[in-house]
Amino acid sequence: MNWKTRRYCGSFSLDHVDACLELSGWVDTIRDHGQVLFIHLRDRSGMVQIVFDATKSPSAYADAQKLRPEYVVEIKGLVRERSADTKNHHLSTGDIEIMAETCEILSESETPPFMISEKEAGENTTTSHVDEDIRLTYRYLDLRRTSMQQNIIKRAQLIKTMRDYLDTFGFTEVETPVLTKSTPEGARDYLVPSRVHPGQFYALPQSPQLFKQLLMLSGLDRYFQIVKCFRDEDLRPNRQPEFTQLDLEASFIDESFIYELIEGLTVRLFAQEGITLQAPFTHIRYDDAMNRYGNDHPDLRFGLDMIDVTHVFKNTSYQIFKSIVGSGGTIKGLNIQGFSDKLSKSVLQEEFAKDAIQKCGGKGLSWMRMEEGRLQSNIVQFYSEEELASLIQTFKCEDGDVLVFVADKSLAKVNEVLGRFRVFLGERLKLTKPGHFTPCWVTDFPLFDYSQGKLDAVHHPFTQPAGDISGITDPKALAGIKARAYDLVINGEEVGGGSIRINRKDLQHHIFCLLGLSEADIKEKFGFFVDALSYGAPPHGGLALGVDRLVSMILQTPSIREVIAFPKNRMAYCPLTQAPSNVADKQLTELHLRTKTLQ
Repeated sequence: MNWKTRRYCGSFSLDHVDACLELSGWVDTIRDHGQVLFIHLRDRSGMVQIVFDATKSPSAYADAQKLRPEYVVEIKGLVRERSADTKNHHLSTGDIEIMAETCEILSESETPPFMISEKEAGENTTTSHVDEDIRLTYRYLDLRRTSMQQNIIKRAQLIKTMRDYLDTFGFTEVETPVLTKSTPEGARDYLVPSRVHPGQFYALPQSPQLFKQLLMLSGLDRYFQIVKCFRDEDLRPNRQPEFTQLDLEASFIDESFIYELIEGLTVRLFAQEGITLQAPFTHIRYDDAMNRYGNDHPDLRFGLDMIDVTHVFKNTSYQIFKSIVGSGGTIKGLNIQGFSDKLSKSVLQEEFAKDAIQKCGGKGLSWMRMEEGRLQSNIVQFYSEEELASLIQTFKCEDGDVLVFVADKSLAKVNEVLGRFRVFLGERLKLTKPGHFTPCWVTDFPLFDYSQGKLDAVHHPFTQPAGDISGITDPKALAGIKARAYDLVINGEEVGGGSIRINRKDLQHHIFCLLGLSEADIKEKFGFFVDALSYGAPPHGGLALGVDRLVSMILQTPSIREVIAFPKNRMAYCPLTQAPSNVADKQLTELHLRTKTLQ
């Protein structure tokens, strides 16, 4: 085998006709037509058809008779143009084929546990119906599939675009430590016991937050890194315990710098897959997002804005709403415009009001439809003409519209339930178009969350307040303070977030104190960082983009696991390596996690 003369399977075209070439790869499919045998040979570049003719190359034909799918072979042969009626327009090499002169089997293969070839009836299929844990157990085979290889290759290309783009803006790529200090950043740390420091632990980083801020103090005023992060979070379907993010930080900037920088990058990344995004992106205040869409990551591909109609029912005789309003609660609704003909009473009453709304966390759902200029339902008789007229005006109702309402004593509960139901409607009624993306910035987040008499940082404790908080001591008043924080949201998914940071020692110390940290806590957990702020910290801010989630979105895969080479499954377990696993007692003893007297 001569690697210098090897050619990739997908690199051939009509320009190579009559050339004698060498290629290597995996046998994808085999078709035996008697004295002529055809195989498709596959490597990461694509596939090409190989022809073994018993009358022209008897020895090569004899060797080809031994081939089975996934055998690794080396082929030497002559490129020729296919006849017009045999050209395969589904292959990039479909205009040509290789007339084999020699065939050497480099490695045999057992029968794979699932089909690797994605070629059926002359068409490429890109989906697999194999159980995901089987795919992950044999991930090295799963990655041979053309669609999976394309995902990994395109991921690499997108990351290269990130690097090239940031390089043009003067960013320097800097690696930060993986073994670091455990600090409270919102999720549990993965801890690494130290053998040489008995009883002490490193932590795997949830993010490079403190290090990238220290880089700003060092004078490296534009930093980025494609970095692995680790969070020991509760299990969720589309989340990994280890993940990759594009992390960046810049000095002497404000929010507008981040917006322009990231919008330009995002537009370029999506364009790489032929998707056009409109910039500048929409900006939505956190409070508006919560009130209109029920969450801080709104899907703007469709309308269905939530509207507060509590005032409409302030004097209502409808007992359920009367009780809610009387207790200081909230009633919100949304208008499903033009869907009355498609939503029968059975759907509205049984599927929506009894089933879907409960799955969204609600107790019930009221509905009415607009027909012949009037609102109609089985509860319309409980409302006054003034209330019905006000609803028509508020929702701008037209014939064919359907109104739905959620009521609760808690505004947060109403927003949560109706927000989830809005997302359900978007999917159930197919209100979104495949391949359509609507990004936005969510801004003006609260700096603190006040719950059970305790303040917590909404993002992290290094976020700059939007204003002077030095004279405010009341926790409820502090909970109303806004942060200079921002999230990038696309199609209802948060793909990144960041903030302008605190660059004054006194303010950072004050924030730590407000969050309930004692002087001893501050010194132990953040002493090195607070001290660093004493030595001239520039104004700075940054952002991190979730690479796995963003790439999955751009490539439109059903899961982030489709764009990660070796992911964990939904249970944070690796079926391939069977990690996490037990370790030998000797290792535990060396790490001071098990003493000899306890064995």
